[in-house]
Amino acid sequence: MIGASDWAETTEFYRRVLHAEVIPLAGERVSLRIGVSQLNVHGPGVDLSSNVARLPVRPGNSDVCFEWDGPIESAIAHLNACEVTIETGPIARPGARGEGVSVYFRDPDGSLLEFISYFRGRPG
Repeated sequence: MIGASDWAETTEFYRRVLHAEVIPLAGERVSLRIGVSQLNVHGPGVDLSSNVARLPVRPGNSDVCFEWDGPIESAIAHLNACEVTIETGPIARPGARGEGVSVYFRDPDGSLLEFISYFRGRPG
């Protein structure tokens, strides 16, 4: 789950940078489908009586990793093209599928996002 302070800004960022499919829900609420995963988004006006976490995720409170299908250099080029600042990396890190190389960046609310590549190349 991620928290959003602005529905439009969040959906635009995730659509542009992570190629998310935006799934409309009730009102302005959305979910974001990224590959085989779906992120629920908590934002302004979220209905706490619906099927959401007891304490909704606040904007900037998430830390999410996404697998990058390709060498990490192509993830870096993509982030640069999207004018997204890389905060850390490339750096060798353990991931869900073993060792990989990661870069870290932030969404508009400050949640920490990671692209990890499991290609065997190591940062130079």
